[in-house]
Amino acid sequence: MKARVHVMLKNGVLDPQGEAVRHALGAMGFDKVEGVRQGKVIDLDLADGATEADVVEMCEKLLANTVIERYEIELV
Repeated sequence: MKARVHVMLKNGVLDPQGEAVRHALGAMGFDKVEGVRQGKVIDLDLADGATEADVVEMCEKLLANTVIERYEIELV
């Protein structure tokens, strides 16, 4: 089984990396970009018998800082 985990900052949490990207795009002439939120995608190759609950536990314990980040799991 494969799982893809999308991790993003929660709404309301400042995103300095996203703001730096927005600023750089503006400097390059892409002036129609009003906001950028940056996150990460983690692809997991899981052994037979792994469950979505296992992936949730991984996210809660390591892959996401649940105080400031949210995550979505996609089984692929």
